[in-house]
Amino acid sequence: MKQSYIVALAFTALILVTAFAGCTGKGTEVADATAPGDGYRTVVDSRGVAVEIPRNVTRVATVSDGLIEGTMYALGVEDTLVGIGSSALQSEWTYSYPIDDGGFVNGSGGHHVVKELVKDIGDLPFFVQYGTAMNYETLSSLNPDVVIIRLGSCTFWEDTENAQKTIDMIESLDIPLVVLYSPNCYNDPSLSQISNEIEIIGDVFGKREEAAEIASYLESQVALVEERTSDIPEEEKPSVLMFGLSPAHRAEGGAGVVQGLGTTESYMIEDVVNAKNAYQVDVGTFQIVNTEQVLALEPDVIVLCTAWGYHPPGELTEATYYGPLRELSAVKNGRVMSLPWTPCNCAKRLEYPIDVMVIAKAAYPERFEDINLDDWLLEFYHNVYGVDRGTAEKLRTAQWMDWCVEE
Repeated sequence: MKQSYIVALAFTALILVTAFAGCTGKGTEVADATAPGDGYRTVVDSRGVAVEIPRNVTRVATVSDGLIEGTMYALGVEDTLVGIGSSALQSEWTYSYPIDDGGFVNGSGGHHVVKELVKDIGDLPFFVQYGTAMNYETLSSLNPDVVIIRLGSCTFWEDTENAQKTIDMIESLDIPLVVLYSPNCYNDPSLSQISNEIEIIGDVFGKREEAAEIASYLESQVALVEERTSDIPEEEKPSVLMFGLSPAHRAEGGAGVVQGLGTTESYMIEDVVNAKNAYQVDVGTFQIVNTEQVLALEPDVIVLCTAWGYHPPGELTEATYYGPLRELSAVKNGRVMSLPWTPCNCAKRLEYPIDVMVIAKAAYPERFEDINLDDWLLEFYHNVYGVDRGTAEKLRTAQWMDWCVEE
């Protein structure tokens, strides 16, 4: 089983690249979960691999942008976290943009919901840096009972070869490794795939039923949207542009980034909300566009998503550098909304129904007029994380969703 020593070469640096070409192990025959003996049990992960782990898991290291850690909090096992692989869980963010009168609009205090919920998250050792290397020596020194990695996230958005090298290295240290596949790991991304991840996490802690209840609640909120929009005829579907106001690409002459067909965001727009993705290009990921291209798309609705930072609705309608885009009918008609601040949200997390509800209210305000987004958010946080109203309000603020209270 787990060795007590640290292999001398464990500090080997392994570059985590950002070119995605599918997740390791897809197509593997699913193993049967069996009871290997006293003190140990097996968990079948997304690869179909039966991973032998201690029956009583007390030390867990994670590589995820929040899905794993948020689920652990919801299951009441967050105190088993001993190390994390995403700096997004520990960071604070601000935003700022210039307006026509010469002033600036500023925001501060944005952070991950896990940072609000797990108060000591900032003190946990950090052993992976996005775009650089995994520190295997630090990982081994944590003496984890199990490492859980989510492939297809911002932290671990990689190609098959490098993913397998990382997996092989961790397993060579005799550390049990559970691998999750996010929706980005599939040719046809679906939100239901997140439920599979949640239930595997539940298996790790012997809380399958509790995990299934969480997944069921999330799915019920999506089903609510689907039920209200399923009968909309094709000719009445509004076009929705998922638009990221990327400062990095704006500096290079682009207006921002859009989410094309084949993305989870497009799935939300077309398959869940039953609207049209305004960017009908099958790119499978985001695409950089310039001002002329955005104007040519002329979407009915614009939803601002995370793209190199948070972007409130006012940035598109007030920022000096977006003056030309104010000619869009969506801007003139006030059909602009923002998704919650979910830093490093490449693969969606427990908050994905919030994204769905924002898109739905933006696309079909008359069909969701009875849902007050501010109150719905508080109820959502309570049902998922079991928090009181005061904490739920803090989560809403941390995700920079207080704009919906003002509305």
